[in-house]
Amino acid sequence: MKTLIIAIHPNIENSLINKRWMDELALYPEKYTVHELYKAYPDEKIDIAKEQELIEQHDRIIFQFPFYWFSSPPLLKKWFDEVLTYGWAYGSKSGYKAGGKKMALAITAGIDEEGYSASGKYKYTMEELTKPFELIFEYIRAEYKNLFVYYGIELNASEEWIERSASIYLEFIDKL
Repeated sequence: MKTLIIAIHPNIENSLINKRWMDELALYPEKYTVHELYKAYPDEKIDIAKEQELIEQHDRIIFQFPFYWFSSPPLLKKWFDEVLTYGWAYGSKSGYKAGGKKMALAITAGIDEEGYSASGKYKYTMEELTKPFELIFEYIRAEYKNLFVYYGIELNASEEWIERSASIYLEFIDKL
């Protein structure tokens, strides 16, 4: 079964890394279903049934987004609130429709990895800062996979560095 990539970027056209990843994923439509939340819902009115159906149709789901203000873009929080409903995602005999699905985060971060450490600028690791996502996946009984972070866009925006990111990202997805 194909992998669903839920891309959450409010300004994908001005993105360097996330846009490059989307372009690379588009080369393999037989392997990846790419779903851009901001493109699908510019008015932020989420079609809950459509989103739940997409989840049900895929065994692996990747949430891809830039990390800013120490979280995800706001549409992802709204998506969690509205799509992961009682009776579908948790809490009843018929719930847990996302249970057993492999889920992962694919994040782009502005500064280098050292900045996300106990001694770094932000004092916490990316693993620590993304614990709420891990708890969401655990709560709905999905299988949380390792976090993928591509660090340093503010420091390393060379064309070669950006190109390398795409192959590393696809390799991560294919190993899930």
